[in-house]
Amino acid sequence: MTGNLVFLGAGNMAEALVSGLLACNRWPRKQVVVTDLLPERRHLLTEKFGVQAEVDNATAVAGASVVVLAVKPQMLAGVFAAIRHALPADALVVSIAAGITTAKIENALGGKVRVVRAMPNTPALVGYGVAAICGGLNARPADLDTAQDLLSATGEVVRVEEAAMDAVTAVSGSGPAYVFYLMEAMLEAARQMGLDGSVARKLVYSTVKGSAELILRHGLPPEELRARVTSKGGTTAAAMAVKDKREVKAAIIEAMLAARDRAAELARM
Repeated sequence: MTGNLVFLGAGNMAEALVSGLLACNRWPRKQVVVTDLLPERRHLLTEKFGVQAEVDNATAVAGASVVVLAVKPQMLAGVFAAIRHALPADALVVSIAAGITTAKIENALGGKVRVVRAMPNTPALVGYGVAAICGGLNARPADLDTAQDLLSATGEVVRVEEAAMDAVTAVSGSGPAYVFYLMEAMLEAARQMGLDGSVARKLVYSTVKGSAELILRHGLPPEELRARVTSKGGTTAAAMAVKDKREVKAAIIEAMLAARDRAAELARM
């Protein structure tokens, strides 16, 4: 790319992307620009990564090849108003703003802009994220390649149709919270059984990490791995019997469908 890579918003996800990109040498440091309303965030990224910072969004995008929308969805209207006439005609816009459709972004920026929408998740902060991307009406295959290259600096990337993005939000966007919720319950059970807190944390965290690694390495479906651990009449079987009685699996599915439906509602607002 001959122009700048501009992040409008310098929050945690933007920081993760900047860190990953520079670590992989995927963009010249001197051509990475960040903006943020908070001076401390701009200062942090300039000091930590040696990138440029701008206060004014219009000034920041003037020399951009790629602009990443990394602000909260409710802030986008002001961002669009600021950059609409300053955005170069050939700049690619990559949005990581949850629930905002490519059509809304295109309309807000004049209709002809090339847009790729992405849904990353928080494990990107440690290089183990997964993001889904989809192209807008004017996006070219090369634009999806560019977006994938950017986001793969912090983890895996999959391509989907935009109609699937609400489901993606429910599965992977909100997904880390489901895992943390399970871990909360495991830690509370450990406390009730009298385990020392530090011991319980080591056991729970390592179990979750190891289970994920096991399924990734073996490539077996989760039901098969679960069956291997569940001996008839054993301790795991006793635990699973309680979960089946309480219909835990059905509750998880219902919760994820609710997350998908809420994502669809937000997209229509």
